[in-house]
Amino acid sequence: MSTVDIVVFDIGSTYTKIVAYGPDGFIERAQAPTTVDNVEIGINEALSDLSVKLGLDTIEAKKIFSTSSAAGGLRMVALGYMPRVTAKAAKEVSMASGAKVLEIVSREESKEYRLEILKEIAPDIVLLAGGTDGGDEESLIENAEIIIDSKINAVVILAGNVLVQPKVEEMLVNAGYRVKRVPNVMPTIHKLVVKPARVAIHSEFIRQITRAKGLKGILNRITNDKVIPTPGAVLMASEFLAKGTYEEEGLGNLIIIDLGGATTDIHSVLPEMEKMRDEEKGLIVTNEKQVAYRTVEGNLGLRVSITGIVETVGEKYILSQIDGIGLEEKFQAFVAKANKNPEYVAEDETERLFDRALAICAIEVSLKRHAGFISQEFDPVMGSVPGTPVGRDLRRVETVIAVGGIFAHLEKEEVEIIISKAFSRPRISLIPKQFNIYYDQNYSLFSIGVLAENKIEQAFKWGLNQLTPVKINIKGENVNESKNKVERDVECEGITDCSGCSRCTDS
Repeated sequence: MSTVDIVVFDIGSTYTKIVAYGPDGFIERAQAPTTVDNVEIGINEALSDLSVKLGLDTIEAKKIFSTSSAAGGLRMVALGYMPRVTAKAAKEVSMASGAKVLEIVSREESKEYRLEILKEIAPDIVLLAGGTDGGDEESLIENAEIIIDSKINAVVILAGNVLVQPKVEEMLVNAGYRVKRVPNVMPTIHKLVVKPARVAIHSEFIRQITRAKGLKGILNRITNDKVIPTPGAVLMASEFLAKGTYEEEGLGNLIIIDLGGATTDIHSVLPEMEKMRDEEKGLIVTNEKQVAYRTVEGNLGLRVSITGIVETVGEKYILSQIDGIGLEEKFQAFVAKANKNPEYVAEDETERLFDRALAICAIEVSLKRHAGFISQEFDPVMGSVPGTPVGRDLRRVETVIAVGGIFAHLEKEEVEIIISKAFSRPRISLIPKQFNIYYDQNYSLFSIGVLAENKIEQAFKWGLNQLTPVKINIKGENVNESKNKVERDVECEGITDCSGCSRCTDS
């Protein structure tokens, strides 16, 4: 009989997962379909499944934690002064907070346009930024007036110039808005302070998900009365594994590929960037020198977004991954079935090959969108010439971790094929070339982020123990750093109008 010390739930949009830990680490994992009408039913069914697997009558854990993505992310609009600053702040703030940035609007846009955006989107949250501390004041006041005129039902996270925040807060409160004041997200031109704003949005995320029937009762069960957004938990696990602890050295620069039914998330963590001064990081301009960065491809997934993969790279390119000439009709039928039923499981080896081919393409596209690239032209605005690295440089990453339901059911040789093929065509992208591969065979990496957040001492060791090593060195093609163009890239499949593009030979 196993002793269960810690249980971590993940209430997803399709499945509710449970991971159990004992004194020596991971014990078992179980799951059940998420019951949308009352999520507590799905949790109890998953607990029942866990009890059966462990041979216990009931599960009585000493500590219970939870993550959730069942309610979706909060709809957020960011209003600010300068477009690049606002965009940067909004992306950083939303990265692990449970918010989805639907629009970023700066003062360069007309008042009428900003008002129209707010009315059309009707966001749950408005991130109101603008001005460094002691800098511009007018944009914060002007945008507050626009929010008031819009009459939207939203919470305002006030994260701009601290000197004018009291006045703006008074304006909004008097107009009936709920306001949360936090430190300026950009107090000086080279520094971002995003954690307080993330915490404020996270609290709103918890308020929203407690509206789901049954989830309020779950809050009474869990140890810390706190539900972490699932993507945030995975990001925290990424940072934790990369950086390590005071006692144990981390894995260093790494990438986590989280491939799901609806999205493909890419997390990259570069601890070496912590040694750089703020002025060297160029926070306003790009994400290239941030320690942790996450991108989400909402139209690339193996079930809900399966048609997005086909539309992006084309049927021919997908089938080329498995030498699938002659299987077009079977592939089309498989896509139709998987699109119609998100819980559909491949029924034979051919359909399993289709899943792997789709996985390769989703990862390749998502990875190249996440990473930077070698410039192929002169760009006086960015100060680049042909051969200049632009964007996030991941070439020194030595560890890649694959996460997702598909990997939990594959042998490591199959994982190796998927990842190696996805990385095999770097072209001008700044992706890793030689690295070790691990995969989360228990599909439980989210729980490591939760354990780290709650200061569980053994979390780092347990996290490493759950990663199944594949360990290969991939030697992709050389990245083209000259003036010569590279051949047509995967995302260009099916595109006939290349005007204004310089990424490949067909431009």
